[in-house]
Amino acid sequence: MMNKPESVSYYPLGDAAVVAVFSEAISEQVNHRIRLVGAGLDKLENPAILEYVPAFTTITVYYNPLSIDFAGVVEQIQRIVTALPEEIHFSSANKVIPIWYDGPDLDEVMDYTGLSKEEVVRLHSDNEYIVYMIGFAPGFAYLGGMDSRLSTPRKPTPRLKIEPGSVGIAGAQTGIYPIETPGGWQIIGKTPVRLFDSTKEIPSFLAAGDRLRFDPISKAEYLRMKGADYGD
Repeated sequence: MMNKPESVSYYPLGDAAVVAVFSEAISEQVNHRIRLVGAGLDKLENPAILEYVPAFTTITVYYNPLSIDFAGVVEQIQRIVTALPEEIHFSSANKVIPIWYDGPDLDEVMDYTGLSKEEVVRLHSDNEYIVYMIGFAPGFAYLGGMDSRLSTPRKPTPRLKIEPGSVGIAGAQTGIYPIETPGGWQIIGKTPVRLFDSTKEIPSFLAAGDRLRFDPISKAEYLRMKGADYGD
């Protein structure tokens, strides 16, 4: 459920994209509106609308400028926005991801926050998170809901390689690296489960709108489960 929504503003991104701004603040309600607009764009089946990219508070719609112009795209989006109900009920998939909390930056997070390892694990795994968007790398989920007591700055010098499955903290956010990539997040643990598989029809285990919890596991459990596919 959500309160009466704010108005949407629009601006061009180059000559072939429109950015629709739903709010200045990140919230679950704003995320719901953006997801519904994306669903509305899917139903249009307009070949002039090429793709869209949802983010925390915006959705960017890419179009063919030879077939439609900026004003025409804004009109299409606004029609969808106007038809949205003031109160929105949205179902979400609930998922659990096992984590072995033994990351190389766990001590650094403990030093910065003043928390013990047990407190870091408890605060990180007790909360329910929502996937606001997928970005940065294939399958990389930006999560909302981390306890503010865990907030820790990014590393001053990013690593060149982060192992797939690594769980990190960057400022007030937490997330999991689904593939090997450079990164500057503070790594506090890792999951044995493969979260992205390009050979699957749905390659990413996580999707925008999902709710998830982290389940602390032991080293023995991690080794036993390592390499498991999210579909197993």
